[in-house]
Amino acid sequence: MAYRKLTAAEIAALEAQGCTAKNWADVEVADAFEPRYVREAHFSGHNRLGAFRREIELPGGLQVHSGIYNVTLHNCEIGDDAHLYNIHNYIANYHVGANTCIENVNAILVDGRTAFGNGVRVPVMNEGGGREIPIFNELSASLAYILTLYRHRPKMIHELERQIDAYAEEQASEVGYIGDHVRILNCGSIKNVRIGDYAELNGVSRLKNGTINSNQAAPVRLGSGVKCVDFILASGVEIGDSTLVDKCFVGQGCEFDKHYSACESLFFSNCQGMHGEACAIFAGPYTVTHHKSTLLIAGMFSFLNAGSGSNQSNHMYKLGPIHQGIAERGAKTTSDSYLLWPSKIGAFSLVMGRHTHHADTSELPFSYLIENNSESYLVPGANLRTVGTIRDAQKWPKRDNRKDPHKLDLINFNLLSPYTVQKMWRGREVLNELQALSGENTEVYGYKNCKIRNSSLRHGRELYTIGIQKFLGNSLISRLEEKELHTMADVRAALRPDSAIGLGDWVDLAGLIAPKDEVTKLLDAVEQGVLSLADIQTRFEQMHAHYYSYEWTWALDKLEQVWGCSVEQVTLEQIYQTIRQWKEAVVSLDKMVYDDARKEFDLNSQTGFGVDGDREQAEADFEEVRGSFESNSFVKAVLEHIERKSALGEKMLTKLAQVK
Repeated sequence: MAYRKLTAAEIAALEAQGCTAKNWADVEVADAFEPRYVREAHFSGHNRLGAFRREIELPGGLQVHSGIYNVTLHNCEIGDDAHLYNIHNYIANYHVGANTCIENVNAILVDGRTAFGNGVRVPVMNEGGGREIPIFNELSASLAYILTLYRHRPKMIHELERQIDAYAEEQASEVGYIGDHVRILNCGSIKNVRIGDYAELNGVSRLKNGTINSNQAAPVRLGSGVKCVDFILASGVEIGDSTLVDKCFVGQGCEFDKHYSACESLFFSNCQGMHGEACAIFAGPYTVTHHKSTLLIAGMFSFLNAGSGSNQSNHMYKLGPIHQGIAERGAKTTSDSYLLWPSKIGAFSLVMGRHTHHADTSELPFSYLIENNSESYLVPGANLRTVGTIRDAQKWPKRDNRKDPHKLDLINFNLLSPYTVQKMWRGREVLNELQALSGENTEVYGYKNCKIRNSSLRHGRELYTIGIQKFLGNSLISRLEEKELHTMADVRAALRPDSAIGLGDWVDLAGLIAPKDEVTKLLDAVEQGVLSLADIQTRFEQMHAHYYSYEWTWALDKLEQVWGCSVEQVTLEQIYQTIRQWKEAVVSLDKMVYDDARKEFDLNSQTGFGVDGDREQAEADFEEVRGSFESNSFVKAVLEHIERKSALGEKMLTKLAQVK
């Protein structure tokens, strides 16, 4: 934009409207500038003003004309049609975008050179240090996972930190930025903060040293009493009701409210925090806590639902708060649960009661960890058959709050994947080894500071087998379903993998599920200094995009182990058998889920309904509020799933019967 000096007539008009300047020659304006929309303004240093031609609508429908009213500006550039009113102290060293409205704010300033939160070190998981993560605008959950947990590769960590520090230096400036169409109303102090387009700040108490990465597609909204210090907020974040954020990265689509307190933590896509407290946590996607007295501390979580009063301890009053714990994806904690770190909770496991013996259940996913007389009892595989696990897996994709087309986190929502199925495969081996070592008739087995009852061991082994059969059958049918199959040569051609990538162990990089070998190759390249931060993100995106190709390579390897031969020797009867097992596994698990859902409608569940009447009234009241079991949408979906998958199984068997 071209700017010009003020005319003598314009200076006279401004002075007549209560305006002052240390030097009017240091004030420049747009060609269409009109002085009548600048009143009681005071200018210091070099300032540039746009043209104020339109009205702005405030909440409630009040129309105010753009302009500058009762404001002190120092070294600022104000965009076209901005509205600045009643800044109690001053605005210093800021570029304010077009169509932005700022009213009733204490002070907005940049004081010296700042990187706006980029490069701030967050001592995640270990308050005693050792895992400090430098946050920056483009931080993804997968990159943060590597920075946090791959400290055994110091050269690679050093290279990543070097690049992030260089990025932070590129962001550093002595001038702040407030984007276009921003609303900042009735706020306190804003210092060294960069604010993106379309952000809404209403009643914010204090912001210091941070970046708000708001944009038109995914505005950031901050509400009454919010305080943020040393922070990065990604697009689509909403924070309200006196929430405190101190030394944190908050990812896309996250929501904090109701006096939540977050300190020295990382939060990634779609996390929610209400009432409680987080300290030094790595909150992967969909980490959710809604209750007062719930503390998440010094742990790594993702797809977590924390019950009321959930708590962990990260020190034993010896060397201080140095212990850490991990709850793998999909873990849940019930009300008043407690974990003494260090512990490691397996994927999609449920924690009930108090556990003080440093349990490690990572090789036994989908389990219940239950306290009984101060002992930790493990029920392997029990969560595979519960309605809650299935419902969670279905709801996560539907609750993706990210509106920004540029998504930082790459999230795989699959309940069954090589990551979880490899754990079930290993879990079945663990249970077999326990039984072989201690005997088939042992009443209670000991395993990594937990106890497993004989009946739980046998049932868990069966559940893992069913889960494995379901996954392998799913993969096999997906591979064959849309292919033209006339001969066994056609079948074998369809089954041959597209890629050699996918064999071996898989890892969950806080949402991104990928072959471990591919991650290792990526880290080797980082260590050699041949990849930029953008290159790393591209590699993550490629892993995510090729997931199903890699998954089939892994699944076929497991199928060949089951068949006892390669795909080149497999017979039609072996494929038949796999599909029959898949059909039985799907129906069996669905029936377990169906029976588990029925418990939500039994007589015990009706307690408290029909409060002043008889059983008949209770049943009527219950059905009016909760609906009937048969009409429940989830129950109907389970029955439809059984019917649909049974039909698919028969269709595939019929299709294969035509093969010659």
